[in-house]
Amino acid sequence: MDHIEIEGGVPLRGRVRVSGAKNAVLPILASTLLTAGETRLCNVPCVRDVTTFSQVLQALGAEIHAEQDALLIDTSPVDRYEAPYDLVKTMRASFLVLGPLLARMGHAKVSLPGGCAIGARPVNLHLDGLQALGAHIELAHGYVHAWADRLTGSTITFPSPTVTGTENLMMTATLAEGMTILDNAAREPEVVNLAEVLNRMGARVTGAGSSRLTIQGVRRLQAATHAIIPDRIEGGTFLVAGAITGGEVTIDGCVPTHLSALLHSLQAAGVSVEVGDDWVRVKGMARSSPIDVTTAPYPGFPNDMQAQVMALLTRANGQSVISETVFENRFMHAAELCRMGAEIRLCGAQAIVTGVPTLYGAPVMATDLRASASLILAGLAAKGVTTVSRVYHLDRGYDRIEVKLAGLGAKIRRVL
Repeated sequence: MDHIEIEGGVPLRGRVRVSGAKNAVLPILASTLLTAGETRLCNVPCVRDVTTFSQVLQALGAEIHAEQDALLIDTSPVDRYEAPYDLVKTMRASFLVLGPLLARMGHAKVSLPGGCAIGARPVNLHLDGLQALGAHIELAHGYVHAWADRLTGSTITFPSPTVTGTENLMMTATLAEGMTILDNAAREPEVVNLAEVLNRMGARVTGAGSSRLTIQGVRRLQAATHAIIPDRIEGGTFLVAGAITGGEVTIDGCVPTHLSALLHSLQAAGVSVEVGDDWVRVKGMARSSPIDVTTAPYPGFPNDMQAQVMALLTRANGQSVISETVFENRFMHAAELCRMGAEIRLCGAQAIVTGVPTLYGAPVMATDLRASASLILAGLAAKGVTTVSRVYHLDRGYDRIEVKLAGLGAKIRRVL
């Protein structure tokens, strides 16, 4: 099995371009099922989750062709409405095909999803919303079977913001009769990017980026061409890499406003931050200042950056507190960081991180996608060699991260 070896202690310097957002492209791939034509998506990252989702679409009958960083998805041949267990179990985002299949074909049968083991992410909000739009739902033998003769617009209020729930219901409502209102909707940039491509297809979605989305149903949608937004989590990971190594790193091709919460936290930790129109530069120091971080839905601090910032704070000059409000099991990387000399104490939904002068290289094991990134970052700052195993988690969401880090001067290599 692949692993990554890092010889730490090298301050990273240089510029790196941000890839397309993994969390944006997956729902947009699902949205192509709403059309019967060829959609062209540009700035698509080369990550495993995109490959898996493409296989889900192909299992439904779609034809997909890759051209450099673009994908051509022809959904005209789609003639099946069942997303198989063997694919959906490996990636939670596959569940996003449920709404589009139901809206286009009147039937959908999708396996209950799998994915990273970072806590309960129930799909009941998706199912409750589909029922509000007129769908009949049956759970049996590990599958969700949904069907409807006609979908009708409704007002749906989420008890708490849900990104995939907002995306699934927004897509479904585009072909429902009448108006749908989604209250307490997710505001993430990836939700906005999905709304943009839906409108390019002929949908009538307003309010994206706010907590209230309005969708006026239309009879049909057409295929379109669309560019995926930059990956704010990948960009943030490289910024932390610059900070934790005491280096100077610039990320290019990003949207700085998408990174506002992270940049605020980095500045509070004493990291020098400079912002341009489509770039951000950080300058790190020997040891950062301690800070308290609480994850929250956008525009709050992203839980997908919690593990990376924890790695940074393991070497802060004092005690920091990280409060996780989104997923209850997202501190599994803490034990692995402690193997490298970090001092982290878990108290329920909080991690108390006491900074240490030095981290030491060690063999560590990734438990999920962002945990993988945190271990890579710790290895970059550690004294000695760190070996990160189970990096297939990393490949789900980072486009050749070891190559990009090497371009910044890191002593890092993938061992096959």
